[in-house]
Amino acid sequence: MTGSVTLISESPEDPFSQGRAVSVVLDTHGLITGWSERAEELLGHSAAEVLGRPAIDVLVPPADRATVLEAVAACVRDRGWFGVVPVRAGDGGTLGFGVRARLVARAGGEWEWYVVGAPAAEVVQWEIDRSVMDGLFRTSPIGLSVHDTDLRILRVNRAVAHIGGIRPHQARGFRIGDFLVREDADLIEDRLRKVLETGTPLIFTEQSCRLLSAPAEERYVAVSAFRMQDATGRVQGVTLMVEDVTDRYRAQRRLALLSAAGTAIGTTLDVATTADELAAAAVPGLADCASVDLLEQVSRGEEPVADGSGGAVRRTALHSVIPKADLPMFPVGSLNVFPGDSVQARCLATRRPVLEPYIDSSHVPKGYEHMDLSGHNGMHSLIVVPLTARGLVLGFMSLWRSRLPEPFEEDDLTLAGELASRAAVSIDNARRFTQQRRTAVALQRRLLPRELPVHPAVVVAHRYMPAGGAAGVGGDWFDVIPLSGARVALVVGDVVGHGINAAATMGRLRTAVHTLADLDLEPDEVLSHLDDLVTRLAGEQEPDQEGTPGEQVVGATCLYAVYDPVSRQCCIARAGHPPPVLVTPQGQVSVPDLPVGPPLGLGGLPFETAELTLPEGSVVALYTNGLIDGARHDVDAGLARLCRSLDRPGRPLDTMAQEIVDALLPARPADDVALLLARTKTLSPRLVATWELSAEATAPSRARRLTAEQLTTWGLDELVFTTELIVSELVTNAYRYAGGPVTLRLIHHHRLICEVTDPSSTSPHLRRARTTDEGGRGLLLVAQLTERWGTRHAREGKTVWTEQLLPDPPRDGTG
Repeated sequence: MTGSVTLISESPEDPFSQGRAVSVVLDTHGLITGWSERAEELLGHSAAEVLGRPAIDVLVPPADRATVLEAVAACVRDRGWFGVVPVRAGDGGTLGFGVRARLVARAGGEWEWYVVGAPAAEVVQWEIDRSVMDGLFRTSPIGLSVHDTDLRILRVNRAVAHIGGIRPHQARGFRIGDFLVREDADLIEDRLRKVLETGTPLIFTEQSCRLLSAPAEERYVAVSAFRMQDATGRVQGVTLMVEDVTDRYRAQRRLALLSAAGTAIGTTLDVATTADELAAAAVPGLADCASVDLLEQVSRGEEPVADGSGGAVRRTALHSVIPKADLPMFPVGSLNVFPGDSVQARCLATRRPVLEPYIDSSHVPKGYEHMDLSGHNGMHSLIVVPLTARGLVLGFMSLWRSRLPEPFEEDDLTLAGELASRAAVSIDNARRFTQQRRTAVALQRRLLPRELPVHPAVVVAHRYMPAGGAAGVGGDWFDVIPLSGARVALVVGDVVGHGINAAATMGRLRTAVHTLADLDLEPDEVLSHLDDLVTRLAGEQEPDQEGTPGEQVVGATCLYAVYDPVSRQCCIARAGHPPPVLVTPQGQVSVPDLPVGPPLGLGGLPFETAELTLPEGSVVALYTNGLIDGARHDVDAGLARLCRSLDRPGRPLDTMAQEIVDALLPARPADDVALLLARTKTLSPRLVATWELSAEATAPSRARRLTAEQLTTWGLDELVFTTELIVSELVTNAYRYAGGPVTLRLIHHHRLICEVTDPSSTSPHLRRARTTDEGGRGLLLVAQLTERWGTRHAREGKTVWTEQLLPDPPRDGTG
């Protein structure tokens, strides 16, 4: 029976520190049957000199042979074997692999020899284990390396050598820091020292790994380590297992990037925002610089052309790790046209991605000649991917690498294509929403008043802010409607809901308000009629093509106010709408306590009208709930903020309106907002004349005389004859059909207004008089002599009114 002994030294000064093994093979009688070249080199005996000789004569000094023979005899009794290994001087105890013998001999120098023995069965097992380990080192696909307690490399296999770009025998005696970048090597060695100290194994810990020979190429490895001990518990070193997981890490990183992009792209229905999210998702995980260019019509929300070729593209987004000052790129918002043979045009025409892995100043792709590809920020690799959705080309995304040393690969091209395809759907959805929203906004703006009429009773300013984001336009509206008697109606309303349906309903309600205003109804009566209209509109909703009900008109709110500059009275009624805010000329802000009616469309409860007397120069602020209903939906807090924005008198109304919007609203409000500010004026008593006429036959003649005198006083002699006819006809009709006292009032305003009030509620109306009729022509004459005329009803009685245009002043400045 034979055994194999390996001579290993741990002393850094002795010749065994080179790590090459010394093998001596002995038979059961202790005779040398095998002698390696390394043994011959270190021990000074050739194989011919020692083969067949007792190992004790060759390896043990004469003074120690008796002790060795005693140990050998013990081994023989145990049917074992013996051999020798050298260690550092001063070490004691037993050594390695079930060793039983004690320290018995000194071989000179700074190392000592041990005679070791073990049972035959253990020798066989040790030989088997050693052959298995040798095979594992040769064939294992996982990197293996053995380190001593000083972390010097004793042995590596081919897998580790391949990762390090060296041969296995070149690593022996070196340290990890001789092959890796210092910070990466320090991290691994720190972990190995912890394993040596604690004995706690390191299990599959991933970290970056950069070779000194290629520091710019970053790889990732999974390292495991465990401490090596002999049978007595003595620490011999540490074994390190290394697996190259670069491909897996990059695949996981790509999946993570796609996952993050899936949640980051398409958070809004805005084209520019979605394009910016796409560029941000690609930097810095995939590229150092990313730009998104969309076809000009797509950036406006319009349908792109079918082939996507030709035409201009607008730079919509740009993200980079390079400062913008050093970035040789077209800025965001620029409109560019690329030639037909450029990379961009080729990408759009073929709808296929383009990969330019290596570019420099000597090789600039077509379309990028304006870029400086030199210097530390020089771009060296490019990917251009198309953005397509529903078979339409929307634009393209360009990816650049400058600081990342690795060029783009096919895997990067696949990842970029996946990012582009996901983002293109979101961009197209945003484009279609933008198109629909613009249609709705256009419809709503057509339905809203373009310019409010200039009225002598009030000075007005207004603001309308459509809702941003997915909410779209709503049904908010406002109006300033001239009424008879120099009065004016101020209206603000809000249809529940958003979109085209709400805008269309708003248009119908606004038309109805104008019609009701022409009837000169009281504010509460106007709201009652609107309530009936909203109820009918809700009942007229038709099911869609699938048979399910469409979007229902569930209601609206409205505030209707009538201001009379003669009496300074303001009559207000509201249907579920926020109250107005009043500001006196001295700057006192108040919110009047007005009766609240139900929103329009609910029915069941009557509306009430409240009367307020406003000093001249007062500001009435009417608004919709979007102005005060902020992100926290705290209406009281929003109303308080509005009051604070109104507490500075003397400002122009337009400036005040803009400051309110800036203070209370974000750039993209969640709900549409209508704001109407009106500063009241008062009609001078000198411009109003009122007379009480008794119900007698002389009333028409007296009315004519009073009218002529007043018009002469006002310098309106040109209107005396016509106005006498009008007044005579109206007073005569009142005397004939109404009875009771008659009130005549003339108002010299922007027009000449004539009003006749009587206690009757019967309204006069035009009719076609026959040839034989004696009457029925008076109102026809009045209608032909006036600009317009009408009747308004009060709680008791009615008023018939007319309006005449004032004569133009002389152009030469006289008169």
